[in-house]
Amino acid sequence: MSSTTVTPERSGFSLSEYIVCLNGIVWREALRFLHQRERFVSALVRPLVWLFIFAAGFRQVLGISIIPPYETYILYEVYIAPGLMAMIQLFNGMQSSLSMVYDREMGNMRTLLVSPLPRGYLLFCKLLAGTAVSLLQVYAFLLIAWFWDITPPTVGYLTVLPALVLSGLMLGALGMLISASIKQLENFAGVMNFVIFPMFFASSALYPLWRVQEGSPMLYYVCQCNPFTHAVELIRFALYGKMNWVSLAVVGGCTVVFMMGAILAYDPSRGLVRRGPGGGEA
Repeated sequence: MSSTTVTPERSGFSLSEYIVCLNGIVWREALRFLHQRERFVSALVRPLVWLFIFAAGFRQVLGISIIPPYETYILYEVYIAPGLMAMIQLFNGMQSSLSMVYDREMGNMRTLLVSPLPRGYLLFCKLLAGTAVSLLQVYAFLLIAWFWDITPPTVGYLTVLPALVLSGLMLGALGMLISASIKQLENFAGVMNFVIFPMFFASSALYPLWRVQEGSPMLYYVCQCNPFTHAVELIRFALYGKMNWVSLAVVGGCTVVFMMGAILAYDPSRGLVRRGPGGGEA
C-alpha cells in the first residue's frame, strides 16, 4: 500500500517577497535615472528657465502682496518657486508614464504585469519609484534656488517632504492612468500636451488666484477645480511650516481616485489594457 504526501498549496506571498519586488522596481528606476543624465538635466532646465528668465522679467510687474503663507511682501521668484517644484513633479510623473508605455510593450513591466503578484501592488511600486526620483530632482532645484536667494525657513526643507511625496504620488498616478489608454509611443506626446500645459497654466503656480479672479472669474473657478493648484498650495504652505487642509484633502482624495482608476485600467478583464490573442498585454 503506497502512501502519497500531499504538499499544501501556498496562498499569497510573504512580506519578504513583496519587499524584494519593491526593491527591484525601485532600484531599476534609480539606475535608469542615473544612466540617463540628460533626464536629470532636462528636469532642472525647465524650472530654472522660468526662475532665472521669466521671473526676472516680470519681477516688477507681478510683485506679490502679503498673502498666506507669507508674512511679508515677497519677490515674484519666491512666489513661483513652489509652483516650479510641482512642475518638476508633473513632468517627472508624465515622463515616468512614458517609460511605462515602453515597458508595458517591450520592457520588464510586460513580464511583471502577467506575474502572480497583485497588479495593484506592482503599479504602486512603480509609482513609489517615480516619486522617489522626483524628490531628488526637486531638492536639487531647491539647492540651486538657494544660491538665487530663495531661502525658505530651514525647517521648511523638512516639512515640505511629506507634501512632495503626496503630490508626487498624485501626479504619478494621474500619468499612470493616462498611460493605460495609450497604445503607441507616438501618441504620447500629443496627449501630454493636452494635460501638462492646461494643468500648469490654469493653476496658482505662476500667479495668485486672487489676480486670476480679478481678470476672469470663470478661469478662477477652473483653477480652483484643478488638482495641480492644490498640489502647488500644499507644497507652498508646507515649505513655510504650515498646512493647507483643503489642499491636503483634495490632493489625498485625487491620489486615491487616480490610483484606483489606474489599477482598474490596467486590469485586462475590466480595464483599458486587454490581453491579446497570445496572452500578452494589448
